[in-house]
Amino acid sequence: MDKLKILLVDDDEDDRQFFADALEGIELNTDLHQLENGKSCMEFLLKDTDNTPDLVFLDLNMPIMNGFECLEAIRRTPHLKDLLVAIYSTSSAERDIEETFEKGANIYIKKPSSFSELKKSLKQVVKMNWAYHLNDFKKENFLLKI
Repeated sequence: MDKLKILLVDDDEDDRQFFADALEGIELNTDLHQLENGKSCMEFLLKDTDNTPDLVFLDLNMPIMNGFECLEAIRRTPHLKDLLVAIYSTSSAERDIEETFEKGANIYIKKPSSFSELKKSLKQVVKMNWAYHLNDFKKENFLLKI
C-alpha cells in the first residue's frame, strides 16, 4: 500500500512533535512533512505538484500567513481546490469553526490535550472514508467529536 502523505502546518514546534509522535503511535503507513506557516505551505504545494499531500492538517494561528489565509489560497488554486484540509487548532470558538467551514475546510479538530486523545483523533481522521464523508458533508459532521 502507498504511504498516506500528510502535511502538518503549525508554528508550534512542541505541537508538531506531539503530532508526529502520535501519528507514529497509530501504526499507519504515513509520510509526514511539517511546515511552520501558511506561506511555506503554499510555496511547498505550488512548487512540488508531484508530491501533493493526501491530507493537510492546518493550524489557524500562525505568523506570516495564518490558517484562514492559507485555506483560502488552497481553495483558490485550481489543482489544490479538492485537497483534504483538516483544521487543527486550539480554538473552539464558534466563529473560527464557522469561518473555516465557509472557507471550505473538510473537518475541524480541536487540538486534544492528551496524547491518547490525539492518537484517537488522528486515527479517526486518517482512516475516515472521505468519499462518504464528502458526499454527506454537513455542518454537523464538520467538528470532529472524540
